[in-house]
Amino acid sequence: MIELFFVTSPNVYKIAIALEEMALPYRLRPVDLSTGAHLDPANVAGAATGKLPVIRDDDPADGGKPVVVFESGAILQYLAEKSGKLLPAEPRARLETMQWLFWQMGGLGPIGGQFWHFLAFAPKIAPDFDNSYAFGRYANMWSALWRTMDRRLADRPYLAGAYSIADIACFPWIIYIDPQEGVDSFPNVRRWRDDLAARPAVREAYAKAGSLDTGYDRNEKGASLFPWEGLLKHVIVT
Repeated sequence: MIELFFVTSPNVYKIAIALEEMALPYRLRPVDLSTGAHLDPANVAGAATGKLPVIRDDDPADGGKPVVVFESGAILQYLAEKSGKLLPAEPRARLETMQWLFWQMGGLGPIGGQFWHFLAFAPKIAPDFDNSYAFGRYANMWSALWRTMDRRLADRPYLAGAYSIADIACFPWIIYIDPQEGVDSFPNVRRWRDDLAARPAVREAYAKAGSLDTGYDRNEKGASLFPWEGLLKHVIVT
């Protein structure tokens, strides 16, 4: 059994989708960020970074002690190698997949996170501070990443040709926040997004997470929210 230490984050949803797609048995273990629970390694299987997602695999392929993996890209690679799914064995195809996985890890995720921060969080954290330059910078970078994806998907159904962990890595970020131009300005990304959203494993991953009792309030779509009053006590603002 694989235990996924869970919060409602695009990076964590990647792993839930992969586990469903690979038909690996797993359970979700909520971690309460509002109390700083993630900062204690004892609450996240001993992972030292204080970041989620984290998985603990109680049945590793080598038959040894449980394996703990942090960082979503590393987790996706680990799960693909464990299951033999969604990461090609052929060297060139594997390289193509890994390049797009690292593209997501190095660009789409970090820039999307910063864009969302200055759109939604910064006005609450520093309401009297002018964040317009930072917001504009990350909004433009976010749109540029969408343009890259749109060009890539113009002549193929998925980022690396065949459906893979690269697509799984990108999807939760693409549905998390739209570019300022709107989704319709990127027809190839829109087609790819809608295709992934219709996959049974993707739908099941979100359904299971949505039914999880995190103890947090929920928005109008039923998605779990972080309580600001508690969360800000455990966030360093610089």
